[in-house]
Amino acid sequence: MIDIAVREKQPHPRLEGRTTGHVRAMLSEELGGQTQNHELDIAVWADTAPGASDADIDMALMLKAAAIIARLKSRLGDSAA
Repeated sequence: MIDIAVREKQPHPRLEGRTTGHVRAMLSEELGGQTQNHELDIAVWADTAPGASDADIDMALMLKAAAIIARLKSRLGDSAA
């Protein structure tokens, strides 16, 4: 993974303490000696403590996205860098 950032977020409309949003992740992989970059937009949610800061919420959403990417890489044989 070469970059990750929260693209947008909002409180869940019905579940108190849950934030939903999208995280943009840039991945890079080597295929046949060529570097391929991929931009992914990942839908995520996170439960946070009351009064959590924006930075804490962003980190929770990015950690969720990173876990999704890790599962995907594992299933694909970890060819992405």
